[in-house]
Amino acid sequence: MCLAVPGKIIEIREDNLRMGRVSFGQVFKEVSLAFVPKAGIGDYVMIHAGMALEVIDEKAANKVFEALKELEDEGLTGDGWA
Repeated sequence: MCLAVPGKIIEIREDNLRMGRVSFGQVFKEVSLAFVPKAGIGDYVMIHAGMALEVIDEKAANKVFEALKELEDEGLTGDGWA
């Protein structure tokens, strides 16, 4: 099973490959933005294996955050999900 997790773009770099710094709450990761050329700072994107796959709205991102929080509250996510 594959899981994509939403994150918020906080920085974009246009080097050889379009990269961004994405916030997952308290965790920050560098991800490829090559598949989402129109994504900008402040946008939410779905991340899988270090790649942003699509831009989503904040409401959709919050629904995923709520579902992950419920799993965490039930002890089903281990030491964190990001």
